[in-house]
This record gives sequence, structure tokens and C-alpha cells, in this order.
Amino acid sequence: MIFGTSLRRITLPLCLAGVFFSPCAFAGAQVYAPLSASVRAVLQQSVSDQAAPKLVFDTRSEADMWLNEMSQRLQKRIPDAEYRIDFLGTVHYEATRAGLDPQMVLGLIEVESGFKKYAVSSAGARGYMQVMPFWVKEIGAAKHNLFHLRINLRYGCTILRHYLDIENGDLYRALGRYNGSLGHPEYPNLVRAAWHNNWALPRHTASKSDSTSLSTAQ
Repeated sequence: MIFGTSLRRITLPLCLAGVFFSPCAFAGAQVYAPLSASVRAVLQQSVSDQAAPKLVFDTRSEADMWLNEMSQRLQKRIPDAEYRIDFLGTVHYEATRAGLDPQMVLGLIEVESGFKKYAVSSAGARGYMQVMPFWVKEIGAAKHNLFHLRINLRYGCTILRHYLDIENGDLYRALGRYNGSLGHPEYPNLVRAAWHNNWALPRHTASKSDSTSLSTAQ
């Protein structure tokens, strides 16, 4: 089911054996906290859903406009055009599904990992959205690879939605929880700046109703 919605500093990472380590970045360090059985069940269902990714816009032309605009902005960071479109389609689907603004999620990814698929933080967070591995044990399955595009985005968006629910929709505090820096302004301000400066679009451009299927990248 698709839900409509209106809703870390980039460093030069060290590349070692295909993995980018960015110990100084504002990368994910979500703090483990026990979940109630009901919350765990909801999150487990969310990360296990295998529905095909879709873009949801009023028209095909609006979908194309969004993809083309975001693709141009992302070109220097992800040069491969086919993968870039798969990436953007997956971001849009997973963000919208979780009730998040896809452009905000792009800002978060910029700050978290600098769009490095194999980024690993000093705390051990992984992938585009810098998800901590304990989440796989807590709500996922052993086969879930946090470096897989869709799995990483599914977890990241699900976790941020969970924190938003805890904070009654307060994005500032939810982002603090996501980064493990609740109460400190640096990370939420960085995400907001990246979002509004680099990825924001006029509100009508992001309107959603009809679906357009897209493939999932590996």
C-alpha cells in the first residue's frame, strides 16, 4: 500500500575493499531501544513487504519531470544513468510508502553517506541511509543485506517513520533520534539545509495519486 504525504555533512571517505569508511561524517548511529511486541510486529511487516516499487503522481508527465529533474541533480554523484533512475524510483517509493517526503530523504542520504552505497560509519552503520545492523536482528531477517539498495532504503525509511511516530511528527527530534544525536541541532539542520538547498521542488510537483511502476535496483 502506498501512502501519500507532504512530508550527514559529506566527507571524502576512505575506500577499502569496496567499502567506504567515513568516521567523521554525520552518519547513522541509531541507539538500540527495546521495542514492544506490537511495534516490533508492525516494523517487521513493513520491512518484509515485497511490493513492486512505484512512483505515484497525478500524471506520467509529472513522474517524468520529477525523475528528470532529480536525475540531473544527482548525475555527478551517481554517473550511471540506469542505476540513477532505479535509485531515484526506489527512494521515491520507499519514502512515499513510509509517509516521508522523497526530497527530504534525498537530503538525509546526502548528509548520511554522500550517496555512497557501501559507506560504513565509525559506529558501523551501513549503506545509503546508514542503518545500524542491530535493526536486522530486531525487525528483519538474517538474509537482509543492508548494502542492497532497496533493503537499505526500506529499513532507513521505516526507522525514520518509527521515530517520527515516537516524536508525534516532530521531524527535528525524529532526525536527532535517527542520527543518535537527539537534542543537538547540527544533524537536523544539515539535513534540512541539504533538503531545501539541493532537492526541494515546488509543492505541486510532488503531488501524488496515480502509480507508475519502476524496476528495483540490486
